[in-house]
Amino acid sequence: MNFTKITEQDSNYNHLEKMSVNELLSNINNEDKSVAFAVEKTLPSIEKLVNIVIQKLKDGGRLFYIGAGTSGRLGILDASECPPTFGVPYDLVIGLIAGGDIAIRKAVEFAEDSENQGWKDLQSYNITNKDVVIGIAASGTTPYVIAALKSCNENDIITGCITCNAGSPLSEAALYPIEVVVGPEFITGSSRMKAGTAQKMVLNMITTSTMIQLGRIKGNKMVDMQLSNNKLVDRGTKMIMSELNVNEAKAKQLLTTYKSVREAIKNYNNANK
Repeated sequence: MNFTKITEQDSNYNHLEKMSVNELLSNINNEDKSVAFAVEKTLPSIEKLVNIVIQKLKDGGRLFYIGAGTSGRLGILDASECPPTFGVPYDLVIGLIAGGDIAIRKAVEFAEDSENQGWKDLQSYNITNKDVVIGIAASGTTPYVIAALKSCNENDIITGCITCNAGSPLSEAALYPIEVVVGPEFITGSSRMKAGTAQKMVLNMITTSTMIQLGRIKGNKMVDMQLSNNKLVDRGTKMIMSELNVNEAKAKQLLTTYKSVREAIKNYNNANK
């Protein structure tokens, strides 16, 4: 297979150590500006995968992200934000990283090179063909991720991927590949930069659009969010005030009673029909 790692190609900039802070920031920012345009080109691929994810979750399945290093951490970040944002169970969107939870904070040597651990990690969650697995790897060559997706395919489990190289082995393994080609990094090979930004943008799109389609947003508000701090309680109170046209005291009383913006609105409306 003819495959070139654009993510590993030489930076368009040199002598970085001689640049002023202003030059460094300006050049990094200029590179970052290109990321959204690269993501835009992949929207049809993202849409195909999102439609599959929506259907799988509607049918009782789960969404898994699997990656190594920065890619694994980004998957875990996106998964961990779904319950507080959308009020879904913690086991609906699951992020897995090569090397286990310790690798979230500290790199685990050679964890990404294992060709059997990824599938073992998925099996520990009793994965079935009701679920969907998205492999994340900027390079598109991470053995831990590729082998996991191949095992999923062999077990009739839908697979997708997010990578930043075209025609990679990971894309070959995924049924629904997303290839966001952002070009060489500002620091050669540092895929935590543009590639990581691109992956985060795509992950935001996948879960946000999925959760909206699953009915987890009303209007443009997070009516199912977890009320886990004072800021969110205040936000919920304002949502209720706006939706029901009631004063702050009444909104707070409803939120205290029903512990949910959605339930507060629904029960108030039912009581005042």
